Order: sequence, then structure tokens, then C-alpha cells
Amino acid sequence: MIPLSPEVKGDVDRILEAIIYLYTEGRRVTKEFARRANLTGPQLTVIKMLEQIGDLSLSELSDRIRAQNSTVTGIIDRMEREGLVVRERSTSDRRVVHIKLTEKGERIAAEIPVEPMEIFRGALSSLSPQETRELLKISTKLANQVQKIVGPGMNGAAKE
Repeated sequence: MIPLSPEVKGDVDRILEAIIYLYTEGRRVTKEFARRANLTGPQLTVIKMLEQIGDLSLSELSDRIRAQNSTVTGIIDRMEREGLVVRERSTSDRRVVHIKLTEKGERIAAEIPVEPMEIFRGALSSLSPQETRELLKISTKLANQVQKIVGPGMNGAAKE
């Protein structure tokens, strides 16, 4: 690692503080919305995702929420027991099972006024198109560097 000058180190520390703030605030908002709906954070994420995108296979859902299939299976098992989702086998490929909201799940999704990520989308919309492109370029570069550092074994979306 290259030693940083005090000025650059200060800037890096402020960037890290902003990233940590955004992460913790996102989790806090998600937990609060979930608590109000008597859900867990991951259940809220699944409900709002299915509401916005529609039915998804377990693998698609795992990829989108960056979790292992086994983790998502546990979340879906609990949601199915609570009558929030159902599993439906694909008619075109019997190996594929789609996760679908029930009427109860749809009702709860509609009662939650905003998906927590919409808050961040709203904040990002305050950026100019050029700032958005720059942030995307820098964020992607950072994500790629983190992936190189932690390696493929630490990828949260890895399948079992």
C-alpha cells in the first residue's frame, strides 16, 4: 500500500466516513420500515423487489440482493409460512421455481410508502449528469479494487 500524505489521508478518511454513513443509514431506514410492517430487513427488501420487478427465480433474487441461495431460501421459507410469498414452478423449465407475492404480500408492499433505496435514488438525482457518470466510474473502480483485495471467496453473491 502506498503511504498517503496527511492531506490525502484526511480526504480518504472523510470519504470512508461518508460511505459508512450511507451504509448505516440505509440499514437503519430499512430496519425502521421493516419494523413498521412487522418484517425483517431482508423480507422488506424481497417484498419491495418483487413488487417493483415482479416474479423472480430464487437465483435471480439471490443475485439481486447479493446473498447466497441458501440464505435466500431461509428468508423465502419464513415469508411463505407467513403467507407473504408463494413458490411457483416455471411452466417453461420445471427446474426453475419463481417467487411470487401473495395478496397479503402485495398489500404490505403497497402500504410501505417508499422502498428504502428510493431515498438514495432521490439523493443521487440531485447530481448533475456529469457528476453521476463520475460517481459511477469511481464507485465501479472502488468496487473492483475491493473485489481484488477480498477475492472471489468473499463475494456475498457466491452460490453454494
